[in-house]
Amino acid sequence: MEDFYTIQGEGFYQGSAAYFIRLGGCDVGCVWCDVKESWDAAAHPQVQISDIAEKAAASGSPIAVITGGEPVMYDLTLLTRALRDAGMRTHIETSGVYPLTGTWDWVCFSPKKFKAPHPSIFEKANELKVIVFNKSDLGWAEDFAAKVSKQCRLYLQPEWSKEKEMLPLIIEYVKANPKWEVSLQIHKYMNIP
Repeated sequence: MEDFYTIQGEGFYQGSAAYFIRLGGCDVGCVWCDVKESWDAAAHPQVQISDIAEKAAASGSPIAVITGGEPVMYDLTLLTRALRDAGMRTHIETSGVYPLTGTWDWVCFSPKKFKAPHPSIFEKANELKVIVFNKSDLGWAEDFAAKVSKQCRLYLQPEWSKEKEMLPLIIEYVKANPKWEVSLQIHKYMNIP
């Protein structure tokens, strides 16, 4: 769908330079999705993997983040190989609804209530990022925290349109449950993609 060089705005690598590769196609259907234009894969041109990797490497970014849409809809083996061959770290942001393919340096697992994740994602997640839209999402987040490895970083992130309402709840929850950390969409505060 698009690719661009920016600052990672969320999670563990927040504030780091990162080259984003957003793949078109998504069958999860989050009602609050901020890139619904990514859902229809046919609306976006296909691009050669070599061209994607070359452009990403030319940016100078050490990190390539594959996102969507829902990137695990595709076999990402060749794309991650090309990016790693170009000297880049490979990161993915996924709801984990299909088995993960490719070779990854960092897996951000962000489950959604709209479609259940594939059980294989739990052991591969380096980071669990739960979007908090309602107070009940805090308990839902704990269900996933119990399934990922002990080394997995745990983040609670307010859904952007409800940030003012949810952030105070998240702050209090993290103070009471310090295994969690707060993630904010700092790129939106900085007004960058």
